[in-house]
Amino acid sequence: MRILVVTVVHHPEDARILHRQIAALRERGHRIVYAAPFAARGVAPRADVEGVDLPRAAGRDRRAALRAARTLLAERGPEADVVLLHDPELLLALPGTLRRWRQAGTSPVTVWDVHEDTAAALTMKRWVPRALRPPLRLGVRAAEGLAERHLRLLLAEDAYQARFRRTHPVVPNFATAPSAPPEPPGTERVVYLGHLSRARGALDLIETAALLGPALLVEVIGAVDPDVRDALAAADRDGVLRWHGFLPNDRALALLPGALAGLSLLHDQPNYRHSRPTKVVEYMAYGVPVVTTPTPLAAELVQRHGCGLVVPYEDPPAAAQAVRGLCADPGLRLRASQRGREAALARLNWQHSAADFADLLEAWAGQASGPTLAGDAARRGRPRRRPAAESPSTGPSVPPAGAA
Repeated sequence: MRILVVTVVHHPEDARILHRQIAALRERGHRIVYAAPFAARGVAPRADVEGVDLPRAAGRDRRAALRAARTLLAERGPEADVVLLHDPELLLALPGTLRRWRQAGTSPVTVWDVHEDTAAALTMKRWVPRALRPPLRLGVRAAEGLAERHLRLLLAEDAYQARFRRTHPVVPNFATAPSAPPEPPGTERVVYLGHLSRARGALDLIETAALLGPALLVEVIGAVDPDVRDALAAADRDGVLRWHGFLPNDRALALLPGALAGLSLLHDQPNYRHSRPTKVVEYMAYGVPVVTTPTPLAAELVQRHGCGLVVPYEDPPAAAQAVRGLCADPGLRLRASQRGREAALARLNWQHSAADFADLLEAWAGQASGPTLAGDAARRGRPRRRPAAESPSTGPSVPPAGAA
């Protein structure tokens, strides 16, 4: 199968896009054209994909990125069996493109992977004027309705179903748990893995690190929003914490084993109330006790599995005290580590979801193109797997054609 994967917003090394979805498709032998802002992010495409550089969409002016994406879709879309889009912004490039594809007699299966609650996320975009947020939210909901009528949808969270009329498959942000038991939690390092912004608790993280130092080193891995960059750089320069910047997911995960705790200090924002923080699942998979604010899905994971502690929103002293409690109680941190890893292996493991994801795209492409997919499978030397709707698997079901 030939798959065109497109993003103008996400980092080309995004864990969901590259390290989970593209990796799962490459495991099946599918050919990937990956269009992303490589130059803008200072990275090169991986050797196992065909990379196409696009401008990065950031801040208020996203026109250059959308123009480039529209041109790419017009030129490379007809070559693909599946076009997989990862940004809501890309929906704006589709109306004319879909019409031209139909007129040319080609129609790749077009899929929008819904990463977040886009309308809710607008409340956290500091570059969006406050007066424009209500009409923009209405516009986003209208665009989602159009997308549902014309595209296939994948959802990152079950809760996103409420935004749409029909039920769509969920491809969750699970982690790939290492097969060998990781190093047990120690007493010297605390970690934070993920994007850094005010709403994600970047300033709370700095204050928490200051309260824990110098006895405990707080290691921070992730890209940062411009409005908190100076504060984080100053904290790194002054030795309050160690900021590694953005690292590819495989290198970032390698820093987790042996950490005393993993921090998730999200604020109480609408976009976070229905999302499972990927960092929490990654901490669990690597046996790192979790310290999290009470966003509903994170708190539910920690409390159900006994894999850490929940602290109030925007309360660095409470976060620091929770870390000190884990440091002082070897039994508590070892139980949290073991229970989190057991839950991640059994229930939150991407290795269990990767095949469902690949099956889903294969089934959609098969419904659209008939024998092409079967031929691809035969050339790979193995029979085509049955789509999830035909299988007793607990993976996502495949909606019938036209019910995207």
